[in-house]
Amino acid sequence: MRTDPFRDLDRLADAVFGTTERPAVMPMDAYRLDDTFVIELELPGIDPESIDLTVERNVLTVHADRRRPEIDGAERIVGERAFGTFSRQMFLGDTLDVDALDAEYTDGVLTVRIPVAEQAKPRRIQIGRGSAPRQLDEKLSA
Repeated sequence: MRTDPFRDLDRLADAVFGTTERPAVMPMDAYRLDDTFVIELELPGIDPESIDLTVERNVLTVHADRRRPEIDGAERIVGERAFGTFSRQMFLGDTLDVDALDAEYTDGVLTVRIPVAEQAKPRRIQIGRGSAPRQLDEKLSA
């Protein structure tokens, strides 16, 4: 039985970088801008109609398909671009208002905006003014 010393390295590389049959996850940036949480996902060459964005129990899931174009009479010499279904899941905190989520796809970037929920926003608490404290001598004599 032969062993391949690079088999585990190949599996790790496929998991990180993906293969043409199973593309890697889509790269993203996430940040908070004022009272909005913003997620930007790179999806170049994706048909916007193929993007599926769902939220269930504070889990945001993005699926997108990029199909290899079929060109009649063309002989493919090199095929390095990834095609297939891309997928990414993000766990959202309870402090976000997922019912007011907004998304747009421009220039190959899917931008998702989720406002911070009103109850999670910082707010100033008004401190009431009570009666003047009694003197220590008054407490002892009573």
